[in-house]
Amino acid sequence: MNETIIFMGTPDFSVPVLKALHERHPVSMVISQPDKPVGRKRTLTPPPVAAAAKALDIPLYQPERIKEEEAVERIREVNPDLMITAAYGQILPKALLDIPRLGAVNVHASLLPRHRGGAPIHRSVLEGDTQTGVSIMYMEEGLDSGDVISQSATPISDDDNTGTLHDRLSEIGADLLLDTLPSILDETNDRTPQDAGEVTVSPNISKADELLDWNRDARDVFNHIRGLSPWPGAYTIFNDKRLKIYGANKPADRSDKNPGAITAVTDSGFTVACGDGYTIEVTEVQLSGKKKTNAHHFTAGRQDLIGAHLGQVD
Repeated sequence: MNETIIFMGTPDFSVPVLKALHERHPVSMVISQPDKPVGRKRTLTPPPVAAAAKALDIPLYQPERIKEEEAVERIREVNPDLMITAAYGQILPKALLDIPRLGAVNVHASLLPRHRGGAPIHRSVLEGDTQTGVSIMYMEEGLDSGDVISQSATPISDDDNTGTLHDRLSEIGADLLLDTLPSILDETNDRTPQDAGEVTVSPNISKADELLDWNRDARDVFNHIRGLSPWPGAYTIFNDKRLKIYGANKPADRSDKNPGAITAVTDSGFTVACGDGYTIEVTEVQLSGKKKTNAHHFTAGRQDLIGAHLGQVD
């Protein structure tokens, strides 16, 4: 196979995909987002894919806006046979999608047509899905709406959160791409139009999405916490301060307390009443201005917590 391939990606999710692809079929150019200031010192830092491209000695291009004519012309000069994207982070214009002879394909972290959009991993956990997966799909102007080439599924267990699922789907995506690539290159692959009646959209996580609502069922609160763990973290209000909650155990005990009330201090942390009369056990927290800690340390010596109420202040 001597086809010229451009790879486009930005975050950690894309790195295993790039490495596996480049090992099997050398990539001619990597396109990633520009370096960004990171941390309190605002140190200019390359995104993970850009750092990986440098380590692999692959030519790297980091345009501010992929839609600009300069960027499109730069890619046209490479004359790629195929473009492969994985969480690149910008919408590709039709002028760019039309360049590769074999088209542009995307490694998308859901079983399309479910969870189109920018946060498919978060939303699959938040919405209580019992399985998800990776889709290899042709790109078109619509949002993740192109024909599906191949898919690979994985179950979502109660032990999963967005972090564990992210890492597993990244590896699944790398393997699925390698399995699918030969048929794409020799143009023998299947392509299945998505069922418009099954489409769901999963937009990026907003600040409003991070706030916990203890009036919801305990299972929903449990899914909310693990769906935003380890990033960006779900939060509630405790003593007028933001308390992020990163870990919880699934609903078990019943309680007659109002939603948001701390009902008990346990060996692992503390339990909180939810809207359906069940509690969840909180196991990992971070109070504003403090370091992340297990909830047992947070509650140490604080039996006065029982009866305290978590929730947004007016």
